[in-house]
Amino acid sequence: MLKKLDEALSLYVRPATFPLAVRLVKKGEEISDRTKRPRRDMGIKVAVCQTFSMARKYGWQVAVGADDINCPLALTAFGFKEMTETFACGEMCAKMFTETRKAGARTEEEVPKFNFKEYEYILAAPLSRADFEPQLFLVYGNSAQIMRLMTAALYKKGGYLTSKFSGRLDCVDICVETLRSGKPQIILPCYGDRVFGQTQDDEMAMSLPAGIEDDLLEGLEGTHKGGIRYPIPHYLRYTPEYPKHYYKLFDAWGVKENEKDEK
Repeated sequence: MLKKLDEALSLYVRPATFPLAVRLVKKGEEISDRTKRPRRDMGIKVAVCQTFSMARKYGWQVAVGADDINCPLALTAFGFKEMTETFACGEMCAKMFTETRKAGARTEEEVPKFNFKEYEYILAAPLSRADFEPQLFLVYGNSAQIMRLMTAALYKKGGYLTSKFSGRLDCVDICVETLRSGKPQIILPCYGDRVFGQTQDDEMAMSLPAGIEDDLLEGLEGTHKGGIRYPIPHYLRYTPEYPKHYYKLFDAWGVKENEKDEK
């Protein structure tokens, strides 16, 4: 199924980087030996968005846990470290994303979170190379590609897709919000994703919960048959207009006014 989904995304959406399979790994679950760990294998600690970029740009299977992540905000929201008043009070937001601590505290309260030690690792790999059962899928692309994917996700049930944005911690929007809600999420890459994940200005993303593969495949095929395509086809069947002095050439050729379009 993962191979079939990967092929369909390549055919209908054509993302520039690998679509990902993602799993939140609980204590006791095994991770294969070929999985890269940033601290162990590269001697570095990373942000979660950086992890997704490694997987989607390098084609690696990567797992990160408390020992691999150096983003304090992600460590808190993913439950790798305990929630503290320093986080909850809004200090991490204030004077950067919000005017006051009070406003920052409101933002932090709404950050999707896992429980403390609910999971041990975040595991990500290209769809076609994952050796684990994913809980969600993550696809980066330009706005037209994400729109194309969104129409496929809505094909069976219709309606609208609703997502949340704050400009920060898009990694928890990708993982926590998608798993908690069980619904696809449009992802507006956050400030950190652009700085550390090196996500570009023309990129967005979409995360989709596992279990919708059949509907998504049918949606990709159905919307394609209905005329929704990527690349977006441009309407080109029209007669262009030019600067007025260009038309003097028609006069020089002796072309009558009603014959100009035909020539």
